[in-house]
Amino acid sequence: MKNGRIIKLTGGLYTVMNETDQSILNLKARGLFRHTNESPKVGDFVTYDEDFIMTIKERENSLLRPPISNVDQAILIQSSKAPDFQFTLLDQFLLLIEHEDILPVIVINKIDLLTEKELLELKQAMTYYETFYDVYYVSAKMQIGIDQLPDVFRDKVSVFAGQTGAGKSSILNALDASLDIKTNEISKALGRGKHTTRHTELIPLFGGLIADTPGFSKLDFSHINEDEVAHCFVDFFALSSQCKFRECKHINEPKCVVKEAVSKGNILPARYDDYLYIMNIVKEHKKQR
Repeated sequence: MKNGRIIKLTGGLYTVMNETDQSILNLKARGLFRHTNESPKVGDFVTYDEDFIMTIKERENSLLRPPISNVDQAILIQSSKAPDFQFTLLDQFLLLIEHEDILPVIVINKIDLLTEKELLELKQAMTYYETFYDVYYVSAKMQIGIDQLPDVFRDKVSVFAGQTGAGKSSILNALDASLDIKTNEISKALGRGKHTTRHTELIPLFGGLIADTPGFSKLDFSHINEDEVAHCFVDFFALSSQCKFRECKHINEPKCVVKEAVSKGNILPARYDDYLYIMNIVKEHKKQR
């Protein structure tokens, strides 16, 4: 039995890289996985023989959408324009990534479409987030800020995620033109991009592994409960130990330090609104179970 890592999935065929000599094999998963509700994912460490993936080793983390495991960091690509930047969408992505204990890195693309004033206003609005996360401003099309990114990937397994049409594939092409990943223009009628990436693959780049994954616009919170939402807002969690109630949800409870911080402007009111919005979604999912 050999040890390796799944680096690509196309249809039902898995590309596995051997841990010792980096040799590559295309394999199927053994039929047993159909009966265990467990399917191999890109990023999985596995054992295999000449024909099949035999076992999946314990995962450090696992994402549903995009379907990938054992990730060190998530590069959250947000568009500054076309489609327009949305703080609510950013907060939703951050929640999903934090829930899996994966480090988020925020990259805002298409800054060439902004005026100097618009870019300055966006950077000022993002100052709060820079307290907790690394934030980069780039233009894949104009090669602005792209030279800041290679060191971000070194010795890390990174997944690209974010709103559809934000330019995930374009940024990868800007980093390394030889990748030649297919991209589509934004649909003017719909105001959003098309899904251009049809499979998930780990690509060796800049001393790390980078995954380009299918874009998505519908976010799924069905696997998250209310307590976890509070824990995954890192700025709220940092203050929560000072709340009167141990499991304070920061909504109706008295002597809530998070609500006090919002009223004083130490937490962005808009971010708190996003928190309440997500909590309502999670509550609705719970009712439907």
